[in-house]
Amino acid sequence: MKKFVTFAALLLLAGCEAPDPEERLAALHLPPPGFKGEAAQGAPLFSTYCQACHGADGTGTEQGPPLVNDVYRPKHHADFAFHMAVRDGVRQHHWGFGDMPAVADITPEQTGHIVAYIRREQSNANIQ
Repeated sequence: MKKFVTFAALLLLAGCEAPDPEERLAALHLPPPGFKGEAAQGAPLFSTYCQACHGADGTGTEQGPPLVNDVYRPKHHADFAFHMAVRDGVRQHHWGFGDMPAVADITPEQTGHIVAYIRREQSNANIQ
């Protein structure tokens, strides 16, 4: 019976097509392989999409937390966390600002540039 179950599972999986790697990345709201975020391109995007809540220089407002803060350092919040926050929103967990809604109409590449900008600002503030 065990061999039959294993064989049936393999047969079922053989009929499934794995998603294209780029489709997978897009579904995760990640840019394509080889993409390199540019902080200079991220600055105006940050102003458009993030500044109202996170402040003009990422130091926070009464509506949202500071992203130029040790809490958001790369070892605690990887770049992937920013992509997930944009795609899905975030439930309040570090601060008392309430939940962050998903950000509509922003591409994975634009988010990648914003992350590069945030990382540059963190580095300038000696946040590693």
